[in-house]
Amino acid sequence: MMRRHPIAGVLTRLLLLSLLLVRAFGQKADADGGRPSEAELKAKYEAAVNKLPWSQGPGEAKLSDRATIPYGSDFRFLASKDAVRRLKMSGNRVNEDEILGLLESKVDKWWVVFQFEEVGYIKDDEKNDLNADKLLDSYKQGVEQDNAERDESPTKVIGWHTPPKYDETTHNLEWAITFETAGEQYVNHNVRVLGRKGVMKVVLVEDMANLDKTLPKFRAALGTFKFQTGESYGEYKPGDKVAKYGLTALVAGGAALGAAKLGLFAKFGLIFKKFFKFIIMGVVAIGAAIKKLFSRGDRN
Repeated sequence: MMRRHPIAGVLTRLLLLSLLLVRAFGQKADADGGRPSEAELKAKYEAAVNKLPWSQGPGEAKLSDRATIPYGSDFRFLASKDAVRRLKMSGNRVNEDEILGLLESKVDKWWVVFQFEEVGYIKDDEKNDLNADKLLDSYKQGVEQDNAERDESPTKVIGWHTPPKYDETTHNLEWAITFETAGEQYVNHNVRVLGRKGVMKVVLVEDMANLDKTLPKFRAALGTFKFQTGESYGEYKPGDKVAKYGLTALVAGGAALGAAKLGLFAKFGLIFKKFFKFIIMGVVAIGAAIKKLFSRGDRN
């Protein structure tokens, strides 16, 4: 069932977010009523991000008592509460209790967000029955319904960037869909790592233009991920809690979301003169849009 958000509530959230962004970047009009340039906003944003208590690599990130992930000197890491702060600075609405950490590439500026959902052991008996066409149709239907309920620029499902696939060795479920709004395409790349007591939700935030180049690096970094003893998928024991849904529901949005709802957009012309994307699905809402704006010129 689609999760409905009344327009009044949406507008209230957008207003609150705009105020948050203005406060976060310290936007002040000068004596003549001028506004900071994009370069000034970028500098303030990056300064605020860099002041967070990052753990510089090499090191090993502890994702609560659930898992660990070693990382090299070209990465930096924020644990739970500080990861939440980082995400909120980028305009994301998050479930604070589920955020375990954020890993960022210092060279290429892409992020990986880790979030755990304690839903129980998810059986992988649907591993050979993931119907990509039907799943894509469900996204399209959800987006079409959402478009009909709002006045913003309509969202279009372009197709799979990465069709859903399940790795029986790592127990990783991976997928990504390309969407378009206002003539611009974007992707949030998702991985779900199955564990004994639930699922680690891993979201890659990267610019569309750099995604294909980044994916091998992201997968290599994720290859060092390891559940703690007693938490891994293979340590399931009879009597453990079993989730009420399977792999198909994970791709469609999971039991907590019902069905995927995407495409809530608003234009903050007075702040950045950009379309900021609200993707109500898992962790990342507008992180990719913020990242794109503030990472221009950072790559060689």
